[in-house]
Amino acid sequence: MEKVIESDFVSIDDHDTLAKLFRGRVREWGDRIAMREKDLGVWQSFTWKEFDDHARGVAGGLMALGLGRGDVVSVLSEDNKEWAFADMGCHMAGCIVNGIYPTYQHGQALHMLADSRTRVLIVEDEEQLDKYLQVRNELPDLIKVYVIDWKGLRGFHDPMVEPIGHLYELGAQYRRENPGRIDSAIDAGQNGDTAVLIYTSGTTGAPKGALISHRYLLFQMTAAPDPYPVGHDDDMLTYLPLCHVAERVVSLCMSLATGVRLNFAESAETVFQNIQELSPTVLFAVPRIWEKFYSRVATMMAEATWLGRKGYEWALKVGHARAEYLLEGRAVPAGIELQYRLADWLVYRNIKQLLGLDRAHFLMSGAAPISADLLNWYLAIGLPVTELYGQTEIGLATMTSPDRPQPGTIGKPLPGVSVRLGEQGEILVKSPSLFSGYLNNEEATANTIIDGWVHTGDVGAMNNEGTFRITDRIKDIIITAGGKNITPSLIENQLKFSPYISDAIVIGDKRKYLTCLVMIDQENVEHYAQSKAIPFTNYRSLCARPEIVALIDKEITKANEKFASVEQVKKFRLIDVLLTPEDEEVTPTMKLKRSFVAEKYATLVGEMYQHT
Repeated sequence: MEKVIESDFVSIDDHDTLAKLFRGRVREWGDRIAMREKDLGVWQSFTWKEFDDHARGVAGGLMALGLGRGDVVSVLSEDNKEWAFADMGCHMAGCIVNGIYPTYQHGQALHMLADSRTRVLIVEDEEQLDKYLQVRNELPDLIKVYVIDWKGLRGFHDPMVEPIGHLYELGAQYRRENPGRIDSAIDAGQNGDTAVLIYTSGTTGAPKGALISHRYLLFQMTAAPDPYPVGHDDDMLTYLPLCHVAERVVSLCMSLATGVRLNFAESAETVFQNIQELSPTVLFAVPRIWEKFYSRVATMMAEATWLGRKGYEWALKVGHARAEYLLEGRAVPAGIELQYRLADWLVYRNIKQLLGLDRAHFLMSGAAPISADLLNWYLAIGLPVTELYGQTEIGLATMTSPDRPQPGTIGKPLPGVSVRLGEQGEILVKSPSLFSGYLNNEEATANTIIDGWVHTGDVGAMNNEGTFRITDRIKDIIITAGGKNITPSLIENQLKFSPYISDAIVIGDKRKYLTCLVMIDQENVEHYAQSKAIPFTNYRSLCARPEIVALIDKEITKANEKFASVEQVKKFRLIDVLLTPEDEEVTPTMKLKRSFVAEKYATLVGEMYQHT
């Protein structure tokens, strides 16, 4: 892969837009498998040629409708092959792709559709179509809605709404009547054109639409210090929303860059099952997924036989001993390496097969901070995880090296990326992959990009080797009544290392001590209750059980041992509502929204500070 990277221009193999690069890949890789998706329980394969044919169908259909360069097409759907077809078809036609989280409610979708002046909307099914139908009168720019899954709509008639098959048919007719027009549109694309619109899921105010150029996305494909250890024979599971910048870069961009096969998960609920059956060789996951893997193993070992537990304890001891050498960049002694290989054969091999990670050779974590202890555990069992750091506004900016793991850091800046610390230790980034600004929001753009540097809002530090670490968000730093600065994310990540804690929000700004709101891990806590014959009827009653409160208290006490007294959580309360991505308390990637949660559960917070 030949690349040219300048401050305002990026190309790969002489291709300066995604559509041009895709066209080149189809010519080169035409009969290779590009992606797979399950249909009636069987994985169905699609070659690069078939990918191209469907994408051109979308491009021709959009052009037949009169859409062209700069027009916005929105996709409201879970990940699937049609998402990818629509995405590339838009790039071919010169349109801008705007992905909408399928967990968003109609009001949230309305803001993104109206603000972007969406011309065509593609929705997954009847459920997502309903969101449009509730706000249709407020979208004067929209001319057509296409539905991917028409089941349940056979008796539905609306001149604005059609099955997506009609878009493909319209595109086929346009291609017959206008040969060469799609390729002319591809040729007309420029490096700085906006390719994607990504709305940031802010916790305050309406989401802002970040303008992402072809230059930005091409740079992301070349961002690794060394070529990604990924190729045509690798399989990746795609399951995070493709409207999230991390999944777009890691899945769609990495596929174009390396030819890795994309495998679309059946749904958000089947991710772990799909990982087990697919055994991907490459996996990108948010910390919540890595925490869940660990929790499953911890729960399984708690119930194992005495011999099984002892074997696991011995294997972990060997694994951590080996990891110490890797962390220090030293060669592992032959004796320890031999013990590790035995531990891997006797213990770790079974764990990896259970998790579906037995073929994995490149694992990545990103989108949120992850516990150093958790990364150390993965390193000990022979599954080093590369940590990525970035934001929608900057793309991927730093990453740790698989050859020299450094848990607790975010690694070094990628080639072509400049990172420095500003006031209050804020991380500032400059690179060819900076976003082009916020749509319809010059003030927010000016406050974010200053003298060519994006102000990330993250507080960080740098060691003598030029390796960075994130301490917290500037707005999340807690200053106690005693004037002590606390970084809550460090404490929260330690709490989430417990198999019984799914998420946590540490509170204590201008307070005498720290408290915490805890969301329990439903599966593991229910399993614990059943094994201890603790009666409960639902999630709320489970949270109310004194035995469960005592269990979480024990886990918090264990986490507190890692911190100084002023940094320890003194009191906690359980959030007794089972939250899903549809709830306002969490982001689409299931992270608790700190300020929103603290405000909504102010009564619980107040209880923890009574009589102080």
